[in-house]
Amino acid sequence: MSFSSEVKEELSKHIGQSRHCQLAELSAIVISTGCVSTDENGSKTLYLRSDNALALRKFFTLLKKAFNIVTSILKDEDDLRLGSRIYRPVLNDDRQIESVLGALRLLGDDKSVRGFDSGINPMVLRNSCCKRAFLRDFFLCTGSISDPNKGYHMEFVCDHEGQALQLMDLTRGFDIESKIIRRKRYYVLYIKEGAGIVDMLNIMEAPVSLMNLENLRIVREMRNSINRKVNCEVANITKTVNAATKQIGDITYIRDNYGFERLQENLREMAQVRLEHPDLTLVELGKILDPPVGKSGVNHRLRKLSELADKLRG
Repeated sequence: MSFSSEVKEELSKHIGQSRHCQLAELSAIVISTGCVSTDENGSKTLYLRSDNALALRKFFTLLKKAFNIVTSILKDEDDLRLGSRIYRPVLNDDRQIESVLGALRLLGDDKSVRGFDSGINPMVLRNSCCKRAFLRDFFLCTGSISDPNKGYHMEFVCDHEGQALQLMDLTRGFDIESKIIRRKRYYVLYIKEGAGIVDMLNIMEAPVSLMNLENLRIVREMRNSINRKVNCEVANITKTVNAATKQIGDITYIRDNYGFERLQENLREMAQVRLEHPDLTLVELGKILDPPVGKSGVNHRLRKLSELADKLRG
């Protein structure tokens, strides 16, 4: 099971204790995966998308808790196909539909169904706990998270721009930075930062997934830190080896083409010590000299020898 599936499995089992939170959860499921059809007699039928079993199951649970309505997918009603999507009928009693949609503030004064394109009425999301509940079930229906071992990316795929803008307002209300992009005919709200995704899991009340993600983040960051340190050490060693190789080459050229006896005493001593200890650092070379010399002094003498070798070659 993918990490995204694990998160959704956990969220599907979390039901708000208060009725106002249950209404917020129902509203998220209805506007993100539902549609309502009205026949020529004015009778309504509520449909939900058939491709999300977790959302369907949670819808029926919430319907029983909030409205004491016991129902399931209606076998005597035909499915509704809109484009490539298939919607299953879940409620066709006009009184029950008006009760549910009225509580979710999705009905107008004339009992007509409001469009779902602009999101849910803010009155349903007055409390912070209701906002958490709404985000939780909207993610259950439309969200996904990438494998944390490969990168950090969380997104909500919305059919309408208004829904994405409402989600952005909600996430930013919890101090989480999110952005919206257009992907074909969808509007995608996404979060890229690992810390933001952790905060989002906390807001949606998914503690198990949060801890799993934090553990993966710790391991990944430790691995990256170790890799950076190793790469830095390798780079430093390579730099030291290359410098020492050039120094030895210059000193050898001076010895063979100029002679150490013609060098000043401090440069002669430096050249001999470097040839005898090709693997030592500048600090270690300075300690061998008599009297000892600091790193900058060793570097100065080696640079003088290099300049002399270049002059001889030129």
